[in-house]
Amino acid sequence: MAHKAGYISILGYPNVGKSTLMNALIGEKLSGITPKAQTTRHRILGILNGEDYQMVFSDTPGILTPKYKLHQAMVAAIGSSLADADIILLVTEPGLKFTHDEILQRIIKTERPVIVLINKIDTINQTKLEKEVELWAKLLPNAEILPVSALHESNLNLLKIRLIKLLPQHPPYYDTDELTDRNERFFVAEIIREKILMNYSQEVPYSVEVAIDSFKEEDSLLRIRAIIYIARESQKAIILGHQGKAIKKLGTDARKSIEEFLDRHIFLELHVKVSKDWREDELQLRRFGYNLGEEADG
Repeated sequence: MAHKAGYISILGYPNVGKSTLMNALIGEKLSGITPKAQTTRHRILGILNGEDYQMVFSDTPGILTPKYKLHQAMVAAIGSSLADADIILLVTEPGLKFTHDEILQRIIKTERPVIVLINKIDTINQTKLEKEVELWAKLLPNAEILPVSALHESNLNLLKIRLIKLLPQHPPYYDTDELTDRNERFFVAEIIREKILMNYSQEVPYSVEVAIDSFKEEDSLLRIRAIIYIARESQKAIILGHQGKAIKKLGTDARKSIEEFLDRHIFLELHVKVSKDWREDELQLRRFGYNLGEEADG
């Protein structure tokens, strides 16, 4: 049987369950999951291999209207994912209206297969679900519509079967033992940022970026030094907390999750630095791994 492989772009608004979906499909926690928007800022690939197929899922930042150059880079990541997708998964949830017409028009005009996933079906009854299916059938008449629950993994096997059928014939794009295109440093930084989103409130978590300064093996211990960059001096005291209690809790929470992810003992050292208005600084954004180039057409 011929081998199949392709890129599957996962699109949708923040908090609709894109990362939960990819993690469930891959069987590993590669993308951050919190109740807050902007948990995913980068495009993250998750690779699922079978005997005769390879699915390369692309988890993208939530669709938003840009306020900063950071947001522009996030929107560019969505555009790039759309451009090279062999299959498009548009994830939504009951009651959510799609208002970004430019992206919607790109999906309508594409010749690639599109599947609308109505996620979180465990939260509504059958009557409401039927209305949601009817609404999306009118909005995207060429798309398939599949109700799912990523959290409870409902209908995900059905989704996999459909995706395998839609994949083009192609050799594997990645080695069959790879799970993602990102390295351990990237995921360590993402885990720390996820814990910041969970431990701090209001605007502060959205003004934060995390960079790994050092990643050193020492006997049976991995010593990690991470820098938490903030946009304003006033935010430093909030991150540290009274007598350093907040950052100590952050470090403990992050260390436990990193050890679970890497399956090894680590020593985690956190430092806080002010990088004024980094969300508007192209040089800083590039240093943090954001691509500010023009998105590809597609």
